[in-house]
Amino acid sequence: MIANDPYAELEKRFARMSAINRAGAILNWDRSTMMPQGASADRAEQLATLAVLGHEAIVASDMSDLLARAGEGRTALDPWQQANLREMHRAWVHENALPADLVEARTKAASACEMAWREARRNADYKSLIPTLTEVLAVTRRIGEAKGAALGVSLYDALLDEFEPAGRAARVDELFAELRGFLPDLLGRVLERQRKAPAPLLLEGPFPIEAQRRLGEGLIRAIGFDFDHGRLDISAHPFTGGTPDDVRITTRYDEADFARALMGVLHETGHALYEAGLPKTWGHQPVGNARGMVLHESQSLLLEMQACRGRAFIDFATPHMCAAFGRSGLAWEADNVARLYTRVEPGFIRVDADEVTYPLHVILRYELEQELVAGQLEAADLPEAWDAKMRDCLGLSTIDNPADGPMQDVHWPGAAFGYFPSYTLGAMMAAQQWSALSKEHPSADDDLAKGDFSAINDWRRQKIWSQGSRWSTPELLQRATGEKLNAAYFTEHLRKRYGG
Repeated sequence: MIANDPYAELEKRFARMSAINRAGAILNWDRSTMMPQGASADRAEQLATLAVLGHEAIVASDMSDLLARAGEGRTALDPWQQANLREMHRAWVHENALPADLVEARTKAASACEMAWREARRNADYKSLIPTLTEVLAVTRRIGEAKGAALGVSLYDALLDEFEPAGRAARVDELFAELRGFLPDLLGRVLERQRKAPAPLLLEGPFPIEAQRRLGEGLIRAIGFDFDHGRLDISAHPFTGGTPDDVRITTRYDEADFARALMGVLHETGHALYEAGLPKTWGHQPVGNARGMVLHESQSLLLEMQACRGRAFIDFATPHMCAAFGRSGLAWEADNVARLYTRVEPGFIRVDADEVTYPLHVILRYELEQELVAGQLEAADLPEAWDAKMRDCLGLSTIDNPADGPMQDVHWPGAAFGYFPSYTLGAMMAAQQWSALSKEHPSADDDLAKGDFSAINDWRRQKIWSQGSRWSTPELLQRATGEKLNAAYFTEHLRKRYGG
């Protein structure tokens, strides 16, 4: 049967695929939060089946013809439909490069490895992770080769393209080289300045988990998180999942340090607001999806770092912290809290890192994952290679505790190779967006001091969230800020906040 209106038929099919993907997203969330350990094999089968169903739908024998015919009638489509057709074609190219058995193999390998990672990390037993991580690597290499051939790019660029459309390592290398040349000197100056100044007073625990949960929920309600369309739960690694109408965020709690969970909640809320703010009219079409993970991370980091680590927000949040834990005194005054939350100290854990050292954590992972997918480094050799990079980038050794080394992140066990650059590219983009936002809304800091995020969210909703994937990432940033990605905004932000 030949469709009379190929574009309408494509919209119908992609809406069905969206439903499949959203079901998978909820199952993935459940796997990482509530699913009993014994259900892991069955859940892997469920997820693999959904992945194959979605794959088979997009690579149906007549899909190429539908895309071609819809393209011939492009001039009859409105601008959003044209962008939607472009995103449909992009999705088809990625999926058409892979046979169904490879799609199934990746889903099963990632599910098995993520479950193994949880146990291995808990026991600091890297050797037990090697078999499943080796399988994930083998499948990832096959996928990278297949997609690279289809896209006409390198294996790593093909994996990077999954998370950042048209993202290329050459551009990442260029931007990261700027940071490599800037950060060591800045870090040295900041650490020297801190050594000469009195240390901030520590906030002494314990901090009950229930009090931390109430504090986090209260702050993110004020920021704009809608609990009628979302949840906050616990997982081994903080993440955002679910769907735009049902956004699931998670964190992990430490009774000795409430800031670890709170900053994680604020970060994930940035992701959640972006998902919830995507254009509802296009909610089940590719053009209604988020525009890649660099932009996604820019939304989480704009909230967590640009806004919520700034003094204005700390002035607002500190009384809520005091009330949550029943504390008072010099240590709990906003001046001291601000000094604590802008203190720079090289550490082992990426998600706990300060703004100055965080990019070095990302560069470390970016360089290692390229070696891993290229076959220059194997899973068994990762701890030693990681330790060497950690000593080079941050002057620390992780060799005696792999749980604080290559097992601290879930990305590689989950087959998310090519994701890590998004964090630092997103931080650069967040600084650029905050600069543009602040120029349009000079009262942004005054608003933050009152806990009023309405103007900040309205700017992002108009410039970023509501645009979905209508534009490429560079085009969207240009429209929002007036220029393409410029690392100078990020480096200037670090200098200004940390006094380098």
